Amino acid sequence: MRRVVITGMGTINPIAKNLEEFETNLKEMKIGIDAITSFDASDLPVRIAAEVRDFKPEDYMDRKLAKRLDKYSQFALAAAKQAAEMSGIDLEKYSERTGVLMSSGMGGFITLAEQNDVLRERGPERVSPFLIPMILINMASGVIAIEMGLKGPNFAPVSACATSVHSIALGAMLIRHGYADVVIAGGSEATIAPLPIAGFASMRALSTRNEDPSRASRPFDKSRDGFVMGEGAGALILEAEEVAKTRGARIIAEIKGFAMNDDAYHFSAPNPEAKGSTAAMKMALEDANISADQIDFVSCHATSTPAGDEVELKAIENVFGDRVSDLYVNSTKALTGHLLGAAGVMETIGAIIQMNSGFIHGMPNLEELDGPEYFNIPRETVSANIRNFIKNSFGFGGHNASIVVGRYDG
Repeated sequence: MRRVVITGMGTINPIAKNLEEFETNLKEMKIGIDAITSFDASDLPVRIAAEVRDFKPEDYMDRKLAKRLDKYSQFALAAAKQAAEMSGIDLEKYSERTGVLMSSGMGGFITLAEQNDVLRERGPERVSPFLIPMILINMASGVIAIEMGLKGPNFAPVSACATSVHSIALGAMLIRHGYADVVIAGGSEATIAPLPIAGFASMRALSTRNEDPSRASRPFDKSRDGFVMGEGAGALILEAEEVAKTRGARIIAEIKGFAMNDDAYHFSAPNPEAKGSTAAMKMALEDANISADQIDFVSCHATSTPAGDEVELKAIENVFGDRVSDLYVNSTKALTGHLLGAAGVMETIGAIIQMNSGFIHGMPNLEELDGPEYFNIPRETVSANIRNFIKNSFGFGGHNASIVVGRYDG
């Protein structure tokens, strides 16, 4: 079975528009959460979010194409182009054997809302002819393939907030089993709009710290009161080991194992006994053929919701037992908010940066841990030697996905 390596990464997120900026701001624990500026949120119960500010799609695509894409597709194409550039790969050479799995939880929701307003206020004849392609969840994958000439497997997994880690796992699976030699895998989301915020607020899923936005996202803290909506994208270039080595690519990391399952418990709440998430991590370790002792870091899903964070800590303890006091644990959502369908890949990129640069970013809003004090969750950024890490992502519907990523030792 072929080994799967990572040779390129790209991200657009609330604290960075490139990898260098992302590394700096992770180290410095920069928080990208503030009052919403993209629309008037004054009549909403939640008026804060983690927006991508000053993004210029024309830096990555021509203006005509940008106008025909929803923001989530613009983010996706930008991240994919960053990743391809970093990898140095000649995609034309591998066109027939390059797949794209760019997922999203909600797709072109902003366009859908805007065009619904057009329909109600101006009539059906004024609805954009690009409405349907702009809102489709698979369109980001399609646009990346069209713009880069990629003719391999192309689809968009949809599994809420687990979806971009599912994309990574499925992309690795395609390479392992010979259906592709190269895969662009990731996720993108742009749903900072009145209706999604009102809907999540009605579920009491969002933080209401409107007067103190920088302290609103508080994974694992006793005073957490919900997640903060974020937006952005992330993309990885996955390659078969022999392809990367033959072309002399710099290998950043290796996808060593992965697992996917479902709680089959509740449409939005996790299994309180952490059965599914525990099993996913154990199966990922088994797939990677490494022991729990070889994992040094867990990059958590941890959204800052009361039930979700508690269950994830329980799952980590179920898997690692007495080692939890030595194992680094954090959640990048403390800085970026929750990017929904893009969260998993963005956080995977952040974890690879931390592994390769020898640090673990701190959790600036973790004041009183809601869990056993022996968990090793840094409040400040610390130096760390990371060999392998587990990245968890969980989604509404009970979806669980875990991947094991490590240093390449070939």
